[in-house]
Amino acid sequence: MRNILLTLAFLTMPFLKVYSQDLPVYQDTSKGIEERINDALSRMTLAEKVALCHAQGKFYSNGVPRLGIPGLWMSDGPHGVRAEILWREWRQAGWEIDSCTAFPSLTCLAATWNPEMALKYGTAIGEEAAYRNKQVLLGPGVNIYRTPLNGRNFEYMGEDPYLSSQMCAPYIKGVQKNGVSCCVKHFALNNQEWGRWSINVEVSERALRELYLPAFQSAVKNGGVWSVMGSYNKLRGTHCSHNDYLLNKILKDEWGFDGVVMSDWDATHNFKEAVYNGLDIEMGTSQRPDKGIKWDKFTFNECYLGNDFYNALKNGDVPEEIVNEKARRVLRLIFRTSYSPVRHTGNMDYEGHAAACREIGTEGIVLLQNNKTDDLKHPLLPLSAWLKPEHTIMVVGDNATRMLTLDGGSSELKAQHETSVLEAMQKKFGDNVFHNQGYWPEPSNNNKHDEWLENNAASRTQAVLLARTADLVIFVGGLNKDRFQDCEDSDRKSYDLPYEQAQLIEELAEVNPNIICVIMSGNAVQMDWADKVPAILQAWYLGSETGNALLDVLMGYVNPSGKLPFSIPFKLEDCAAHSFGEIAYPGNGKQVEYKEDILVGYRWHDTRNIPARFAFGHGLSYTTFKYGNAKLRNDGGKWVVSIPVKNTGKLTGKEVAQLYVGKEDSSVPRAKKELKAFQKIELQPGEEKTVTFTIDPQTDLQYYDETTKAWKTESGKYTIYIGSSSTDIRSTVKVSL
Repeated sequence: MRNILLTLAFLTMPFLKVYSQDLPVYQDTSKGIEERINDALSRMTLAEKVALCHAQGKFYSNGVPRLGIPGLWMSDGPHGVRAEILWREWRQAGWEIDSCTAFPSLTCLAATWNPEMALKYGTAIGEEAAYRNKQVLLGPGVNIYRTPLNGRNFEYMGEDPYLSSQMCAPYIKGVQKNGVSCCVKHFALNNQEWGRWSINVEVSERALRELYLPAFQSAVKNGGVWSVMGSYNKLRGTHCSHNDYLLNKILKDEWGFDGVVMSDWDATHNFKEAVYNGLDIEMGTSQRPDKGIKWDKFTFNECYLGNDFYNALKNGDVPEEIVNEKARRVLRLIFRTSYSPVRHTGNMDYEGHAAACREIGTEGIVLLQNNKTDDLKHPLLPLSAWLKPEHTIMVVGDNATRMLTLDGGSSELKAQHETSVLEAMQKKFGDNVFHNQGYWPEPSNNNKHDEWLENNAASRTQAVLLARTADLVIFVGGLNKDRFQDCEDSDRKSYDLPYEQAQLIEELAEVNPNIICVIMSGNAVQMDWADKVPAILQAWYLGSETGNALLDVLMGYVNPSGKLPFSIPFKLEDCAAHSFGEIAYPGNGKQVEYKEDILVGYRWHDTRNIPARFAFGHGLSYTTFKYGNAKLRNDGGKWVVSIPVKNTGKLTGKEVAQLYVGKEDSSVPRAKKELKAFQKIELQPGEEKTVTFTIDPQTDLQYYDETTKAWKTESGKYTIYIGSSSTDIRSTVKVSL
């Protein structure tokens, strides 16, 4: 049989060769992409070139139908492939075959501190996007976590540019190896949802370069991303979706980005800027106030880069090289996706992708606190160490049953399945588990506040009474995807836990000391109750496998190894963005000024000696790790730092060794220390491994000099800190450059 197949293959080879030679160059995948682009451009009319530059549906932009060049189908991410949307309206199309695997939030992915998990995440979501015939997945989001009130932080990767840079690149590679383009967003400075449509951001050039751009640069340089989405807000007076400095000078000229820049939906506001300032595809425009065209009368050809663009080109008011450059980039994206030799049909491997989802979730869950209790005389977790079959478990809280893949804005998902916390607990422990609501979310448009307060108080009273009878209480609360919680287009109104959850936690703890608090959110929350409870887990939004992933960690089937990707302040005023008055957040309605400059997150806490309740990089384990003394050697001008780490406990576990660097007596203001490297390792009980880091002082220790507009490395003394978090430092090394 094998010989017959080989013979047939040999006989068909001449035919295939002739057929390939008869193809137009732009369709011949044996040719280089640039040669194919040039050929396609030479065959296209002016109208066809213009048609590439604007949307032709909510999530579709044109190809070249006459030449058989397909258009681009896009889908929201970054946590799953969104359900199909109607052609002109923001409503689901009602398909029955557009469900997906809901993956954990990107905040959870960042909390794994594991680039291998990012690659696994991207690969799986890319397979589903390819199967759904999407050419572009709108994600990942890499905007820096500046304030815990930002409603969209759950879509991003935390407060540190280095961590975000290391985690976004493998995600992008995983998606794009399926022939699906990532579209990294939101470029740039989309750090709040309040006023996002028009707020003007004033930020120093140094903070822009050192904090807010590195993850985007990594997406381009290390991830090789094929498309970038501009943000809604303005930078220094110009909307970011058509900002010459961001898009032309930095992204395309400095970084050499050769892909497509697309606008966010309804983020295009000016014809001249859209034409000249680096925008390639205008998506989502739904009205033209400058022409008096409302959304109900708007057609896609009325986009700024539609009829107006065509007429300006035809009349000679705009050089044709402008549209050629835009069309060239769009064609490059089409050839990289639809015509890619690696693109395949993808798959909806729900079982396999659910396993990946569960693994990522368990690696991202952060054990914030695990103290001994008066009853048990040992830490409450893991449960497998003490829980007996006859014990009763009370699960309390709305998030124990709520589908957290829904709502939240554009990241909403139509999950093929979602296992709740209560469902997983009941499957494991049967009738020994009972649920109580405990608190009720108040609808954001509720005009019956007093009635809600009364109902909530009654639920709290009932929960406290029942908690007295249980051997264990598991509180599952936090935020949700409602407006003014973790939700697009709205920021949180308060740092507090909503819906009177703090009061409920304190009252539960008074009657039952065996209480575990599970916080599901994409943001830090106020935890004044933390000292009254023994165990706290930061569990994020875990997607389709929520209940199973959490159960794995609670029981100890998986030893928690997540680390916080942001600091959790004691109070909101301890956060840098909230330390300079309203002009620094949320702004005056027109402008917001980043007065904290380069001191965001742990940089602020450490430098200003303002303790956080839980520090950046913090995360406990069910085992213990001992660090030895760090050693440094010079290897051709690079610093090689090594440190032994030993598992001194009784369980296998993973630890994230973190390396920070600080400059002594700096000539410019600096943070006390900055994350420069990390490594996640797995250790058996009693096992020891040596972790090795390599630091290149000429690149890794640079700061941006605003006077010379260049990166500089300053000579002098540096301190290298290695530890288990930004404050749990186990060893230091002094070195001079």
